[in-house]
Amino acid sequence: MTLAMKVPGPDHPISVSPAKAQVIVTAGGRVVADTRAALMLREASYPPVYYIPREDADMTRLVHSTHVTHCPYKGECSYYSIAGEEDRGRDAVWSYENPYPAVAAIAGHLAFYPERVDAIDIVPID
Repeated sequence: MTLAMKVPGPDHPISVSPAKAQVIVTAGGRVVADTRAALMLREASYPPVYYIPREDADMTRLVHSTHVTHCPYKGECSYYSIAGEEDRGRDAVWSYENPYPAVAAIAGHLAFYPERVDAIDIVPID
């Protein structure tokens, strides 16, 4: 099976830009990620997604999952579960290890499902 790459365009726009905010993710009552270097990905009509550099996440709390998916616009996606959050935290974090060129900036970053963590706080930076 060949997975086709689709190039974002007028029918499915995607943009990646600096978030200009501090992004703090908490799960299980503890901070899992805290960064001022997040990227904000806007895709079509979906809500924005904040991608956090791995160096600003507590990778000791994340367990690599066997779950993988494919996005025709971004590429193959791998997942992490949050240790100690067995049900809610399962596959709560995703990452594009080798994203397609149009979104290459998100490589080495993590995104969190809002409903699978305690909070994703966005604090604007002037």
